[in-house]
Amino acid sequence: MSFADNLATFPNVENISAILITNSAGDAIDRIENAPGKQGSLKLYKALLEEFGELNAAAAKKGLELFAEHVADAEANPGKHPNIDRLFAIAQSEASLGLEVLEKE
Repeated sequence: MSFADNLATFPNVENISAILITNSAGDAIDRIENAPGKQGSLKLYKALLEEFGELNAAAAKKGLELFAEHVADAEANPGKHPNIDRLFAIAQSEASLGLEVLEKE
């Protein structure tokens, strides 16, 4: 399946302003905004949160499958797709990151 096909299966994110990514201490280390060019990643990370409850190796591997054709571009161009790069790092480690949904006010 393509990333576009996968996107159609992800949860709605209309009411979300961002997803906060936290380290093991609960400190925010990054965020994915609900903005053009970021909504696909936002939807995918929200789906991973709903399925896994955190961003661990299993979630990261599933995320890489769901990003589909974009993974090859991310491998060829490190830094171009930071939300995929993060999944590469987590998939190859024992680390996990927290994901927190920030609702729109």
